[in-house]
Amino acid sequence: MTIPVPTTGESFKTKIFRILINLYPMFFGTGGKVLFIKRDWTHAIVRLKLGLWTRNYVGTIFGGSQFAATDPFLMVLLINILGKEYVVWDKSARIEFKKPGKGTLKVEFIYSEEELKTIREITQASGKYEFQKSVSWIDEKYEVVSTIEKTIYVATKEYFRGKKLRKDPTKS
Repeated sequence: MTIPVPTTGESFKTKIFRILINLYPMFFGTGGKVLFIKRDWTHAIVRLKLGLWTRNYVGTIFGGSQFAATDPFLMVLLINILGKEYVVWDKSARIEFKKPGKGTLKVEFIYSEEELKTIREITQASGKYEFQKSVSWIDEKYEVVSTIEKTIYVATKEYFRGKKLRKDPTKS
């Protein structure tokens, strides 16, 4: 059993993005492959296979590949969900290995409506918001291979611009 990949639900924009990121050298080099991005950017699935590009010294999937293949997605999805009125950055990340990765792994990135409501409300109220979100690589037996926890920074454009102006001594 493994994470099923939807056969419908992508838009033209998310499909083109998926195709292009799979060709992007920095992502391609991780060994990951984006399989799906939902039309509203709230759900994405990435696959990582054991192979020449991903095999480590002991014959399992390199932890760096697991880490790197997850890197952009929580931020990129949220940028597209929230739109141009917000600034979104990855602030920190850590990985915890649970067992050796063999065969094919998949990871799902999902933002729920409740999470998005909380992000918008807190960010609008205080100008910025930092939160942790975790994702896990799952193997073909549906067992967790590793968990990546990221700290995401979100700010309104107005707050972010003001913060930059306050830090720059050449601005009045």
